[in-house]
Amino acid sequence: MESSSGVPGEDWGLAMRPLPSYLGAMSVLPPMVNPRAAMSDFAAAIGGDTRRDRLLGLTLAVLVTTIIVIIFFVDAKINTAPPPRIVYVETYAPTRTDADIIASQKKDSAERKAFQEEKKRKFQELQKKLGIE
Repeated sequence: MESSSGVPGEDWGLAMRPLPSYLGAMSVLPPMVNPRAAMSDFAAAIGGDTRRDRLLGLTLAVLVTTIIVIIFFVDAKINTAPPPRIVYVETYAPTRTDADIIASQKKDSAERKAFQEEKKRKFQELQKKLGIE
C-alpha cells in the first residue's frame, strides 16, 4: 500500500531506515598519502640526487614552509588580549560642601593649565632648536 506521495509507509507514521553514511569509508588523507610515504618521498628527494636546481628548490620549499609555520606561532601570541587597564578612582567625603568642590575644581584647573603651559614651552623650545617658523 503506497501513500499519495509515493513513499511506502509515510501515511502509517513508520520510521524510515536511515541512509548509510558515506563519511565512514573516507579517510582524512588519500590512501597514497601517509606520513611514512611522505618521509620516504622526502628522503628520496634529498638523497642521491645532487643536482643544484633540485637542491635549491627543496631548500626553498622547506624554508618557505618553516617561515609560514613560525609566523603562525608568532601571530597567535600578538594582539590576542588587551593589556590590563588600571582605572584609578578618586573617592570624596560624603560631607563635602559646594565650596570644597569649587576649590577642588579650581585647583585641578590650575594644575591642568600649568601642565599645558609647560608642554607649550617645551614645544616652542624644540621649535627654536629645529628652526621651525
